[in-house]
Amino acid sequence: MTTRAFPDGFLWGVAGSGHQTEGENVDSDTWYLEHVTPSVFREPSGKACDSWNRWREDVELAAAMNLTAYRFSVEWARVEPVEGSFSAGALAHYEAIVDACLEHGMTPVVTFNHFTSPHWFATKGGWLSPEAPAAFARYCDAVMARFGDRIGWAVTFNEPNLTRVLSWYGLPDFVHDLERATLEAASTVAGVERYRVGNVCLPEDFDALEAGMTAGHVAAREVIKRHRPDLPVGLSLAIMDDVVVGDDPSVRDRKRRECYQHFLEVARDDDFIGVQNYERVPYDAHGKVEAPADADRNQMGTAIEPASLAGAVRWAHEVSGVPVLVTEHGMATQDDRQRAGFIEPSLAHLLDAIEDGVPVAGYCHWTLLDNFEWIFGYEYQLGLHEVDRETFERTPKPSVAVLAGVAQANGLSAGS
Repeated sequence: MTTRAFPDGFLWGVAGSGHQTEGENVDSDTWYLEHVTPSVFREPSGKACDSWNRWREDVELAAAMNLTAYRFSVEWARVEPVEGSFSAGALAHYEAIVDACLEHGMTPVVTFNHFTSPHWFATKGGWLSPEAPAAFARYCDAVMARFGDRIGWAVTFNEPNLTRVLSWYGLPDFVHDLERATLEAASTVAGVERYRVGNVCLPEDFDALEAGMTAGHVAAREVIKRHRPDLPVGLSLAIMDDVVVGDDPSVRDRKRRECYQHFLEVARDDDFIGVQNYERVPYDAHGKVEAPADADRNQMGTAIEPASLAGAVRWAHEVSGVPVLVTEHGMATQDDRQRAGFIEPSLAHLLDAIEDGVPVAGYCHWTLLDNFEWIFGYEYQLGLHEVDRETFERTPKPSVAVLAGVAQANGLSAGS
């Protein structure tokens, strides 16, 4: 029995990305980094979930969950594998996904850049190149011209703030050393001065990367709006729910300034801000406060906190002043009972925020399938469906029924 309803028209969806699911994205910068020596990627993506071939099955799995939105990324490297040359076949492929979503009553939420870019783009310095924004806008123009009339939401960039967030994550020094060695190896093999990508970045490049992606976002937004003035355009940010322990917020506030403030201010000129949240992190005057030893944790060692999503959403709206679309939220765990028990409490806190007046347009769970998780390879499982690594058969987990039930009811049951 539903006791608390979400607003009419609230979007219920899943989120995914091309490189992490499609497989064999051979013309991309990430594929290139996966295959240099040394590589910060623990293993290559390979066939991933074989979603390039099985995309229709994936759309149908989402539709069977009573969902009304389907977030996926168009792979720039497939659409423009050679600079200035656009693939009619790749554009037709993504157009078919859009049309299939609409046939199943799901709004297509399209991400134009989910970390990966073409290999040729990286050889030019990636987002550090002054030519980058115009190149990105040209690609966005081609996508919009083909099927932009049928998409529902446009996300220009996925987590352009990720490298700054990771700088606060406390990764071991050897990981940062390996990142540098990977980019140096790629530059040498490609025969260029600097091979640069969007999600493996050196500290000395942080400012330039941020500036390049900001210019790229503005250029893309202009092109997208030229095609569809009515289309909601924004970007998504990785936002932890950073909270204060004690009475000194200085460390927490410094992290917020370094990791989120810039792009939240950029979003003030957008139609929405995409919030991607996976954890709460407490800080006192000295730094991060570790969770109690007996705290329930997810697969990545983070304490499980259902209130974290609402905290991130409230703050993102407070700073940006624009509506929120939850573009990612989920949990890395091998025990799906944790995920199944996490969804409704998290949504209950999100509904609290909505009832307090925070405009939230929808919720997309990360992710439909256990997929390739970047430098961690296939170590972590965040999917609602298990994927056999040999046959690629999809098997639903118990959490599927939980999200499907909420979506069908557009609300929460008693006790949530």
